[in-house]
Amino acid sequence: MKSEELARAAVRALTPYQSARRLGGNGDVWLNANEYPEAVAFSLTQQTLNRYPECQPAAVITGYAAYAGVKPDQVLVSRGADEGIELIIRTFCEPGQDAIIYCPPTYGMYSVSAETSGVACRTVPTDENWQLDLAGIAAQLDGAKVVFVCSPNNPTGQVINPDDMRTLLEMTRGKAIVVADEAYIEFCPQATLSGWLADYPHLVILRTLSKAFALAGLRCGFTLASAEIIALLLKVIAPYPLSTPVADIAAQALTPQGVAAMRERVTTLLLNRRQLIDGLRDTPCVEQIFDSETNYVLVRLTASSAVFKSLWDQGIILRDQNKQPGLSGCLRITVGTREECQRVLDALNKQPSLTAAENP
Repeated sequence: MKSEELARAAVRALTPYQSARRLGGNGDVWLNANEYPEAVAFSLTQQTLNRYPECQPAAVITGYAAYAGVKPDQVLVSRGADEGIELIIRTFCEPGQDAIIYCPPTYGMYSVSAETSGVACRTVPTDENWQLDLAGIAAQLDGAKVVFVCSPNNPTGQVINPDDMRTLLEMTRGKAIVVADEAYIEFCPQATLSGWLADYPHLVILRTLSKAFALAGLRCGFTLASAEIIALLLKVIAPYPLSTPVADIAAQALTPQGVAAMRERVTTLLLNRRQLIDGLRDTPCVEQIFDSETNYVLVRLTASSAVFKSLWDQGIILRDQNKQPGLSGCLRITVGTREECQRVLDALNKQPSLTAAENP
């Protein structure tokens, strides 16, 4: 018997998440992973690599709790928010018995994490405005333990209607955990649900340092929830989820000075987003620009596959969303520096005039 035949059937059949780095590319304008476009300097201060790190480093936990406006026992730090997704599924879902619900088009790791854990996935597509189909969720709720909602949503960029979120939380009370993925919340902080945690003990919020904090390479994420849920997740998490250098840099990023610097970066990116959107409005191949509350813009283009390849060949790497439900002809453009945004606009304006029929 071949080794691969010994693997679980679900893993053999699994299509892995296609991260930006896994997709590859060869370019100098990387606008496909929603990263901050410029490096931020940090210095390592901890020289104790001979010792194992704390499971939940106190400086990181207290720093994030102060930033998020919650108590330290309501915070868990992990290897990116992706580990938070996995921990929630492993904690609350019985393999082969329970299910998760998610609402495409949305982030792909919810389904990948569930499938690798032997947990069923139920999809309830969003409506034409990419808002929740509450009736559809209600119809699928029996046997579902976790409902994932990304807000602002990746890749569409819009915030989920807070009234709908409240209805969802009431609907699921005593039945399922609701996970609000707020990876992009720094770009619209007024939309956070962190103030709702006291009212909804089954609400869980995912956060990250990868976007506005400009630390995608650090792999550091957070889960905010009731102290009871955090205690459960701590039973499942790895013994040492954060290396000492990661905890060192994360603690620096969460100081008052670090948070202030993050907010300055957000201000700059929002100005760059405005420049990009204004330029896209005057670009012939752009058919539709969708509203964004994030550091990326979703656009529908004429002959999007040809445009994507043309820019790829010029070293401008965007994210193709054609295969996502309802996103035919769409590309997602991360907001880069002003110069990078201009490179994109210049390249798009040089595209030949093609008809929609040529857009596969």
